[in-house]
Amino acid sequence: MEAIVYEEFGGPEVLRHETGVAKPEPGPGEVRVKVAAVGLNPVDWKRRYGWVEEFYPTTFPAVPGLEFAGTVDALGEGVTDLAVGDEVLGWTKTGAYAEYAIAGTVAPKPAGLSWEAAASLPVAGETAQRVLDLLRVRAGETLFLHGAAGVVGSVAVQLAVAAGITVIGSASESNHAYLRELGAVPVTYGDGLADRVRAAAPEGVDAVFDAAGHGVLPVAVELLGGGDAAKERIVTIAATDAAEHGIVFSGVTGEPDAVRRGLTAQARLAAEGALTVRIAEALPLKEAARAQESSESGHVRGKIVLIP
Repeated sequence: MEAIVYEEFGGPEVLRHETGVAKPEPGPGEVRVKVAAVGLNPVDWKRRYGWVEEFYPTTFPAVPGLEFAGTVDALGEGVTDLAVGDEVLGWTKTGAYAEYAIAGTVAPKPAGLSWEAAASLPVAGETAQRVLDLLRVRAGETLFLHGAAGVVGSVAVQLAVAAGITVIGSASESNHAYLRELGAVPVTYGDGLADRVRAAAPEGVDAVFDAAGHGVLPVAVELLGGGDAAKERIVTIAATDAAEHGIVFSGVTGEPDAVRRGLTAQARLAAEGALTVRIAEALPLKEAARAQESSESGHVRGKIVLIP
């Protein structure tokens, strides 16, 4: 089968496009999926560099990629809740940058949802909901979301606004109109961020979701009044030095049944047009190295999708 493979940590140049890779075979309780689209995430190139081994240990040769959408192709022993031909989206156990993959947690793909949109949802949707749950943010409260125009941030904005939460979202000026469309109050990155957030939320913020990093954690603590109590309502998915600040870093998915239920509900919302992920571009799988390099540049507006 076609797949992207790497055998050492490094830059985009370590990724190889191969066409003779053996198809993975499903074991008991597993299914194999013919991949229709792959969602590219920053963690893909962070893993390629070896930066997140604590959370995602690598065994070489490795196939990158966490999320996919595709069609069930083969069933392992004992699988009764899925059938060959079922269209699904979710996570893979063997790497998504491939023509075939062993599925992990999956949810049904609604007929009205495109392959590209379906492949863009699992990581962003699960991450956004997990952090909102960890923050215990609820209707009537105000959330400061740092990095609100990114893929995870924009999904979190939509979920929070739908739950009756006021969202103050930081982004570059060029993304402010987009955030307003999603229902957030935009503020600009950079020096003076705390003052701009206070001006946008004169009664203060109740929780902070850091989806971008770049040294914002001290600002987050300041916005919540300082001290240990403030840190309890800050969660980051981007600042790997979170522990040094006494703040929770959330990087691992939750309990599979809860994740599956959440993804099923979010896929339904996406099919209805009530939840969207902005697609930056769709590229052939063989261009994975260029796609990761583009993602790493930080200038992509939306999700990059790969097509085997």
